[in-house]
Amino acid sequence: MWCRAVWFIVTFILSILVASLLAVAQPAGKVPKIGLLHISSATTVFVRNFDAFTQSLRALGYIEGQNIVMERRFAEGRPERLPALAAELATLPVDVFVVTVNRVAEAVQQMTTQIPIVMVTAEEPVAFGLIKSLAHPGGTITGLAIVGGPEIYGKNLELLTEVLPKGTRIGVLFNATAPVNALWLRATEEAARGLGVTLVPAGVRSAEDFAQAFAVMQQENAKGFVVLGEPLFFYPGNSERINELAVRSGLASLWPIRAGAERGGLMSYGSVDLERWRRAATYVDKILKGANPGDLPMEQPMKFELVLNLKTAKALGLTIPPTLLFLADEVIR
Repeated sequence: MWCRAVWFIVTFILSILVASLLAVAQPAGKVPKIGLLHISSATTVFVRNFDAFTQSLRALGYIEGQNIVMERRFAEGRPERLPALAAELATLPVDVFVVTVNRVAEAVQQMTTQIPIVMVTAEEPVAFGLIKSLAHPGGTITGLAIVGGPEIYGKNLELLTEVLPKGTRIGVLFNATAPVNALWLRATEEAARGLGVTLVPAGVRSAEDFAQAFAVMQQENAKGFVVLGEPLFFYPGNSERINELAVRSGLASLWPIRAGAERGGLMSYGSVDLERWRRAATYVDKILKGANPGDLPMEQPMKFELVLNLKTAKALGLTIPPTLLFLADEVIR
């Protein structure tokens, strides 16, 4: 009886030890990898946005270095590097890509049609064939679609007219090589007709064309200009250069992203970058939990912000109307 009891105890202890050893010997569960591919560089603005993204992931239970891995790659303002960087991330492999604009998503799709892609700044994704519809993307892409139609550029023109003399001509700075800018230029022209504004289009193909674009706007007596959404204008140093030329030329600028005003532009009006990055984290969470990206509707931003730069207004000799100051979400003094 006693021997049988000892045998039972020994067997029980050994079974626990064996189970423990087997548990240690088994490989740990696969830690998911997020591949972040950015067309620009790790600027202060990017770091701020990425912090919002990681904080949102943390709130969802993902902690970098513990239960999730972040692989970051930057093209440093050189789009030709995107395919190689996308291929590098795809071969790791990552479980989901997080990208900003169309050009980056297209580079990823050239390398792989299997890995899901979450976009933070999709530009007219239906019109350019990235997805079937906002409600039912249908492929490997989902995320946030930026609002770039007449509604946003019409608002930008309207805001700019409030700080300029009535009847003033307004320039449009756009990238002549970017198909989405051609679409948004037409939207801006449509909005201008409704507002009775005469536009001065100033297209560029590279940063070397910036000075010539300002010469065109000055020759046509423009007193201000709107910047269309385009990575070329936001590459390191380019937005600062544009704003320097604007002040030197006496032109008031209105940007579609807050970084434009932060870097010396007169004002910006557009969706809230931080909010889009936070929302992108929720898409990553759903995909890592097994959701099909083609079944996740793409969102359009609901929050917009107006940022005014009073330092630039002073340099241009402009007075910001009290109504605009009251509406502003942030005033840079």
